Amino acid sequence: MLAVLSLLAVVYFSPLLGVREVQVTGVSVLGADDVRRQAAIAEGTPLARLDAEGVSSRVRGMPRVASVEVRRSWPDTVVLQVVERTPVAVVKEGDGSKLVDGTGTAYAPAPEGAAGLPELVVERAGPDDPATAVGVRVLVSIPERVRQEVLTVTARTPGDVRLTLSAGREVRWGGGADSERKAAVLAALLTRPGSVYDISAPELPTVA
Repeated sequence: MLAVLSLLAVVYFSPLLGVREVQVTGVSVLGADDVRRQAAIAEGTPLARLDAEGVSSRVRGMPRVASVEVRRSWPDTVVLQVVERTPVAVVKEGDGSKLVDGTGTAYAPAPEGAAGLPELVVERAGPDDPATAVGVRVLVSIPERVRQEVLTVTARTPGDVRLTLSAGREVRWGGGADSERKAAVLAALLTRPGSVYDISAPELPTVA
């Protein structure tokens, strides 16, 4: 029994099994040192007593972090596996613009030009806004070669999504239902000349 208690004391209280290193993986935009500072893991903290949920909560508080997994790597290392948010559009807010990810979250100021990302036009951008959710879903459902032509995605309501493409073309998408089917129809339809492509009823698309 004494040996067991001694072992538990070493595991839970001794600096011999304390944190000596914090490894950060999965970052490309964020700096690993910035993540370590946000994690705020005190050196020497016994690994067994590490508040993994607290660390996770602090790191998830970084706007560019979508998720993080906190792992103990014995005897003295904590691994933070980060998944960064991936921008799919930009949305105007005040005098500037913000990046929007696939969940509809506007999470960080958009750089000048925003790497050719389309603009999402909605009344109130956010993951809980139905129009935002549909607009983003439409955007990620279309093929990459078509997405590169999209300038704006306008979703005033969840049932009325419209895309503005290069060369002044417009796509009347309608609601978010049948998005995969609509995306396939649109890809084929864009091979035909026209200015307005209506795929709101994908079984009866029109070109004008």
